[in-house]
Amino acid sequence: MAGLARHVDPDEIIKTIHDNPRESHKRHLHTRGAITQNTPYSSRYSTQQEISKFKIPRDGAPADAVHQMLKDELDLDGKPNLNLASFVGTYMEREADALMMENISKNMSDADEYPAMMDMHARCVSIIAHLWGVQKGESAIGTATTGSSEAIHLGGLAMKRRWQEKRRAEGKDTSNPNIIMGANAQVALEKFARYFEVESRILPVSKKSNFRLDPDLVKENIDENTIGSDHECVRGLWLIYPGVFVILGSTYTGHYEPVEEISKILDDYEKKTGNDIPIHVDAASGGFIAPFTHAQVGGPKWNFELPRVKSINTSGHKFGLVYAGVGWIIWRDESMLPKHLVFELHYLGGTEESYTLNFSRPGAQIICQYFNLIHLGFNGFRSIMENCMTNARLLSKSLEASGWYTCVSDIHRKKGEHEFTGMTEDLSRKEGETSADYNAGLPVVAFRFSDAFKNDYPKLRQQSVSTLLRAKQYIIPNYPLPPGEDKTEILRVVVRESMSLDLLDRLISDIFAVTQTLMESDAVDLQAYAPGTNSVEKQHGSQGHDNRNRHKATRPMSHGVHRSHKSLDVITLFHKPSVPASTRVLTLLKQVSAEASDTATEDQATDHSHQKKIQRSEFELNVTEDPPTGDQLRTILEYVGARRAKDVVEGARNESDAMRMLKEDSKRFRRPVVVDWNNGRAVIGENESEILKMVGELTKETNV
Repeated sequence: MAGLARHVDPDEIIKTIHDNPRESHKRHLHTRGAITQNTPYSSRYSTQQEISKFKIPRDGAPADAVHQMLKDELDLDGKPNLNLASFVGTYMEREADALMMENISKNMSDADEYPAMMDMHARCVSIIAHLWGVQKGESAIGTATTGSSEAIHLGGLAMKRRWQEKRRAEGKDTSNPNIIMGANAQVALEKFARYFEVESRILPVSKKSNFRLDPDLVKENIDENTIGSDHECVRGLWLIYPGVFVILGSTYTGHYEPVEEISKILDDYEKKTGNDIPIHVDAASGGFIAPFTHAQVGGPKWNFELPRVKSINTSGHKFGLVYAGVGWIIWRDESMLPKHLVFELHYLGGTEESYTLNFSRPGAQIICQYFNLIHLGFNGFRSIMENCMTNARLLSKSLEASGWYTCVSDIHRKKGEHEFTGMTEDLSRKEGETSADYNAGLPVVAFRFSDAFKNDYPKLRQQSVSTLLRAKQYIIPNYPLPPGEDKTEILRVVVRESMSLDLLDRLISDIFAVTQTLMESDAVDLQAYAPGTNSVEKQHGSQGHDNRNRHKATRPMSHGVHRSHKSLDVITLFHKPSVPASTRVLTLLKQVSAEASDTATEDQATDHSHQKKIQRSEFELNVTEDPPTGDQLRTILEYVGARRAKDVVEGARNESDAMRMLKEDSKRFRRPVVVDWNNGRAVIGENESEILKMVGELTKETNV
């Protein structure tokens, strides 16, 4: 039976829509009464509402309007080429850019659909393996990754599984693998330990060892550190018995760790014990520098020419000159990659072997890596890397020539010379000079205020140089060296391909200009140049601290990079030895700290039966005779209340007074002051009961 229908008057409908433009979209009609858009800035996002940030909007918006709004917001980002903190490349040639966009949608997981791309992948593996000295008679195998972090994880996992297989074959326990790494290790190594359940042990580096792995520590500790059953450990190294990670290019100072020297130590160890300990080289940056520079690694071998080196990783998106998103790992022979880690994929019509942590991943970067290798060739890469080294040397020498700075890195010093002894040569490049005339390393310039400068200007903070350079759009970080040398802070510049001589000249001039500003105007209000407050997204998306509040960090960088063991609460004593009350507080805190440590040790060593015990938590005591920074003072006043400003800074009536007076005369700061940064408490003066209460509230209940 047919349904009933009514007559439709089109004129009435059109009139109704004119009067109600919001209904027009339901009938897909456009009318003069509806809101129109002439430019992106005339859309509703210009004045009527913000772009939706946390929930999808009910209605969309024209593409050009959204594009313009996002583009405007992204203008707040720094300029990639002036991000001198990063090792990651920000420049590719126009033809490489074109290849990137033409292949941006290709997926490395679809091997059968993109055979040409997979062929290029295989060629890259072969080319890189030959660059790293693969030996005749061995069948190298490798893969592209999303970066060196994934590559390190794959190398570490293969090493762990080879160790487990060997232990099982010998009927031994496999439950407690461990690693030991230098404190200069990059966070990817620590991530591997945490994610793949390997115990990590972190040891300090030293000035004597050029802030890198110290071979002397290997000699001293290789025989004496046994953990569990037959778990030999090599101190100062990334180690999964039997395996060692050696870093070819420290992220702190650019120093190469001595691969061949360590290999010889392990050779001697094998002769004594029969334990064959292989090496994996983490060459995230050095893997595309050492093969091409005249210096290489300073003379010794570092790659597959050493039989003990079983695998190497690198980042294609660093000095492989590709945009972010590609790394590489190569094993010298198929036998180094446990078979059960390799997956045989039957997907989308083909069969492919895979050993990666990711499945879908971009393929365009692999194509661009192949482009660079073929387009530049060996000599092209050599020219680029030598240029980077030359510019890094020029920056280093210029900084030291000023008398204001001393370089901690040493690629600008003659081979074998590691200490600054004063300017003995001009800055000009000598005829025929190459990197081989200097110490080998990455094109990294790590520098600090010279001792003479600090004596002349003791109140100037090195962080202020970084802050003022940020106002000129440079991103140059200031941070402490690894644990053991963390009292020294460094500024660091990574000299990449895109650092032209003109840009370098401007950078040197700007560093000197901001330093001169600080020297002449030490009363300048540097807060005006400080980074702005965190966005709402940052506040909700990160548990970290911005630069102004880094002193509140539970595990600050001075304690090492992202360490996985339980962190201790940090209690700081602002101390003055000439004040008897301050000395008494120091004695009290040391006594309480020692008692807490003894209690913890006793608790670990004693077998108690099902009883509960309240024990005082251990804490880390940080004693400083320096006055607080402005940010620290502000935080202390936040803890004790602004009304007590006069008790913290002599003569201060409020927070503003205290900040101003501290800047004018740091001697006005009254000591002792004890601060628990982690839990937001502070005690002014010699108030023993309040100090004991503060420490007492760090207690924990444990079943023992």
